[in-house]
Amino acid sequence: MNIRNLVFLLALTGCLNLSAQKNKKWKPLFNGRNLKGWTAKITGYALGDNFGNTFRVKKGKLVVAYDQYEGFNNRFGHLFYKKPFTHYILAIEYRFTGTQVSGGPSWAYKNSGVMLHCQPPSTMTTNQDFPISLENQFLEGDSTGIRPTCNLCTPGTEVLIKGKKPADHCIKSSSPTFRNGEWIRAEMLVLGDSVIKHIVNGDTVLVYEKPSIGGGVVNNYDPAAKPDGQPLSGGFIALQSESSPIEFRKVEIIDLSKKFRKKKLSN
Repeated sequence: MNIRNLVFLLALTGCLNLSAQKNKKWKPLFNGRNLKGWTAKITGYALGDNFGNTFRVKKGKLVVAYDQYEGFNNRFGHLFYKKPFTHYILAIEYRFTGTQVSGGPSWAYKNSGVMLHCQPPSTMTTNQDFPISLENQFLEGDSTGIRPTCNLCTPGTEVLIKGKKPADHCIKSSSPTFRNGEWIRAEMLVLGDSVIKHIVNGDTVLVYEKPSIGGGVVNNYDPAAKPDGQPLSGGFIALQSESSPIEFRKVEIIDLSKKFRKKKLSN
């Protein structure tokens, strides 16, 4: 990255907190009333089949619930927003609630997240478990122990951290452990296939770059949707259901794509 582009990137990064103070810049993706603009894809079901009313709206919050499940049975779900993005700041306010549904995997206890740069939901197969994407993983801890949130998991993708490709599928952030159903504000600065930042309650906890398609930990996908080595410069946003109940009270975005188009034209 040359000096001019680095200065521009740092300027955008620095304006993150300023933008958070100017609410008029944020565009809500969740309207607080219904799931307009969102489509469910749950493993084993067709696109648009919101099995068990997994994703619903209750008292102004987007809720992930399992009261209509007899058991989880690997029914991993993702709720896709209707359009893709490339350069943006995304903010999500979430909290974990209730008890994990029976049959949920142990690793999915108090575990959810948001998928960035997702493949189009129409290209997922019926039995595919996760979209090819970058996951900002949301975790909550119990009364003891360390369990950071806003980690990175990479189903069908790869990234660089400090110039190196991590060996692990999930990379821990530097965030503290949150407990007891506390509301958390997770922000993501996403700059195409350049740099992505995870921010928790205003603090940067993870930075990675050069996302591309590759690697494993995604099953039953269409090989045509996974051209390994291709830079991942944009995609859809999707909220997860992984067997632990969770609520979202805000999902909002600042689209930076016009800024970057202008920057590219001026160079």
